[in-house]
Amino acid sequence: MAAGRVAVVGAGLAGLAAALDLTNAGFEVEVFERSRLLGGRATSFVVDGVEVDNGQHVFLACCTELLGFIERVGMAHAVRMQPRFEALVFGKDGRQSRLRAAGLPAPWHLIASFVGYRHIGWSSKAKVAYALAKTADAARSSESFAGWLARTGQPDDALRAFWRPFFVPALNAPLEQARAADAAFILSTAFLAAPDAARFGYTSVPLARVAEAAANRLKAVHPSTAVTGLELSSSGSRAARIRTSSGASTSFDAVILAVAPPHLVRLAGDPDVLHVPSLDAFAPHAIVDVHIWHDAGSIGVDFAALLDSPVQWIFEKGNGYVCCSLSAADAWADQPAQRIVDMCWSEASRSVRKLRGARLVRSAVTRQPEATYLLAPGVRRPGNATALPNVAIAGSWTDTGWPDTMESAVRSGRAAANLIIHQALGATRVA
Repeated sequence: MAAGRVAVVGAGLAGLAAALDLTNAGFEVEVFERSRLLGGRATSFVVDGVEVDNGQHVFLACCTELLGFIERVGMAHAVRMQPRFEALVFGKDGRQSRLRAAGLPAPWHLIASFVGYRHIGWSSKAKVAYALAKTADAARSSESFAGWLARTGQPDDALRAFWRPFFVPALNAPLEQARAADAAFILSTAFLAAPDAARFGYTSVPLARVAEAAANRLKAVHPSTAVTGLELSSSGSRAARIRTSSGASTSFDAVILAVAPPHLVRLAGDPDVLHVPSLDAFAPHAIVDVHIWHDAGSIGVDFAALLDSPVQWIFEKGNGYVCCSLSAADAWADQPAQRIVDMCWSEASRSVRKLRGARLVRSAVTRQPEATYLLAPGVRRPGNATALPNVAIAGSWTDTGWPDTMESAVRSGRAAANLIIHQALGATRVA
């Protein structure tokens, strides 16, 4: 297969990253997206006249491929990154403590701050230190993270004030359903490898602007155009035929399916065609965000964790505007909006003193029922290759070495593009 026409199904970060690499390699690329919005699960839309992200997406400084993608599409100026890792943590009584990196080599950069962390007792800190020293053991484990933490003797205060507030949002799963190996990856990559790796970052513009900047570098992006049919062949020119909701039917030399597992099953039809294992074993997990406007002005905190609360983190988005983020929020995803707002306002105003006595002005709720996909512990995620050399899959849920994150999405897209590029080079040599 010489460099030719490639269809990319899905305009999330994975699909856009794949399309950019293929375009740069000389392929003629068309991207098909069923939604009118670009960016997939990392996009934004207007709610009550205000453009909000469909989730409070943050990343870490160790997310090098995501940061590289943002730079390649010309949006590096929109990245805001902490100068060093720092996280404020509120208890329900308003008592606060802070974890902050010092100017020391890893892992010593966090020790002084952790020693003074007020939400965990001394004996429990020793237990946490013991678990951190056993990170390599967790990386080899096939058990759940909760099971591994129990095996390392983690007490209740360590679970409630360290493991849950930091790792439930990072993995978007209860500790009982998260994989110990995924948690170990975050520990080793973000906290133990380099002193600046765990710095929090975010974009200062709505996420849709990043996706649009990527699309502007591509020749053909078709939003609001669902792929309704897919005919695949392992041989011959134009070996993939795409049918869309617009009624068009177009042939391509190759296709990248950058979609979620359920959509991939529907597109493939016969599950044996692609030989992608474990697709029916993926379970979606929700994220719910509540945007709250109040009359207290600035709370003076960029973001903070809330302990013993369904609201894991609260972010100040502007003067008098905060966003409450609920990860692993399956129990809240289908609740009435007002109930979710009331709960979040109660939790935020109880924990953050500046909000006590403040008046709730207005609110908006965003829900992502399928924010991430998780396999049960012990089941392996599929890679990007399929049984057909001219078809690759991409998505943050594939086996990139990273948990289901924006970083994983970009890595998967680039890996899928690389497969198609190398297949084309191989076919050219044979010809």
